[in-house]
Amino acid sequence: MSDNQDFTVENLGKCSIKSPIAMSKTAGDGIANYVTDDQFVRLGVTVKAGAQQPVKRSQILERAGPREMIYFTPAHVHAGIVSCGGLCPGINDVIRAIVRCLWYRYGVTRISGIRYGYRGFLPESSFPVKPLEPDNVDDIHKIGGTFLGSARGGGKEVSKIVDTLERLNLNILFTIGGDGTQRGTLDIAEEVKKRQLKISLVGIPKTVDNDFSLIDRSFGFQTAIEKATDIVTAAHMEAVSAINGIGLVKVMGRESGFIAACTALASHEVNFVLIPEVPFNLEGYNGFLRHLEDRLKTRKHAMIIVAEGAMQEQLLTDRKHDAGGNLKLADVGTYMRDRINKYFDEKKMEINLKYIDPSYAIRSARANPADSIYCERLGNAAAHAAMAGKTKVIIGLVNNKYVHLPIGAAIAQRRHVDPEGNLWRDTLDATHQPAQMVNKFEK
Repeated sequence: MSDNQDFTVENLGKCSIKSPIAMSKTAGDGIANYVTDDQFVRLGVTVKAGAQQPVKRSQILERAGPREMIYFTPAHVHAGIVSCGGLCPGINDVIRAIVRCLWYRYGVTRISGIRYGYRGFLPESSFPVKPLEPDNVDDIHKIGGTFLGSARGGGKEVSKIVDTLERLNLNILFTIGGDGTQRGTLDIAEEVKKRQLKISLVGIPKTVDNDFSLIDRSFGFQTAIEKATDIVTAAHMEAVSAINGIGLVKVMGRESGFIAACTALASHEVNFVLIPEVPFNLEGYNGFLRHLEDRLKTRKHAMIIVAEGAMQEQLLTDRKHDAGGNLKLADVGTYMRDRINKYFDEKKMEINLKYIDPSYAIRSARANPADSIYCERLGNAAAHAAMAGKTKVIIGLVNNKYVHLPIGAAIAQRRHVDPEGNLWRDTLDATHQPAQMVNKFEK
């Protein structure tokens, strides 16, 4: 991240209304304290010994939490919540937390759910808003998916979306979604500002791939690891029970292999992890198939995880995009399945390959306890930020502290597994696969 990056959070105006949440301003009195705008979290925690330079604004982030003075009068607030893009464990937990915090802590009783993503704002869609209150959200954390429905696309219809915000008389909009959704949030916020409207736009970053930059992790990621590990355990059992058994599991990870790497570490049963960040050859003296063959000859079984974004530079013949602007990927899982079968068939070597793609089962699951806790706290922090008039901001966990991040900074780049970093180093230790499976010269 550039030293010129400014993490200053925008406010709609002066906070002059006393918060209805009774808290303390004094440390040590046994009562929870308000958070102030001069409390920060340092972005980078690694330092070198010796004299340090003064901390720059590009190195600190504003703490999230309830303020003593807020911007909105709670009785006047009409808040909206929308969930966009693909499913992810924990969306319902976030919705529930926002509604309950607004209702019980601030006394906001006009809360509307926008149906089916940004498309729910478009007049031609004709989706009615869904009134939200504790009674109809209290149990939604017990199911997967999203209580409000979701869809891709519509986020570029900025003028129509802001027209609907005005018609609904919304003061606050919470957007739950990935980087595409948050780009839309930023565009909406710019149009709101151009029209001189006082509407707070607060995002909660949702991507099961865990590829949002700056934040420690995105919600749903830990659930995805848990579910993927169960699948790998089953595939491994199939492999060890067969003659030259091979388990092949495809997991999510369009550009980042965090799920694949962490599932391998969690399961302790994976022999090869194939991710977008680490190119590899299939054929050749140092290719993956040669190493897979050696593994079968020595250990009689093998377990493979491949991230959906692996090998796309070789597999994609044209670049088409879905409604949300995401590149449509080739199916690396079925391709790998067929190539492995063909390779050993040509060698007349018996194998028994079981291929599993659990992607939709994973992303539609309910959140596990760790993610449910995380979502509850993200939702609460989002409600506090909005009532304090913060805008163009997302809520994130940085160095285990909840912070406000300007949306522009958070979506400026995606996070990737560093092939020279400690996560990939530990993955190689767990799998014993070669550090590189690339043919650097003919042999």
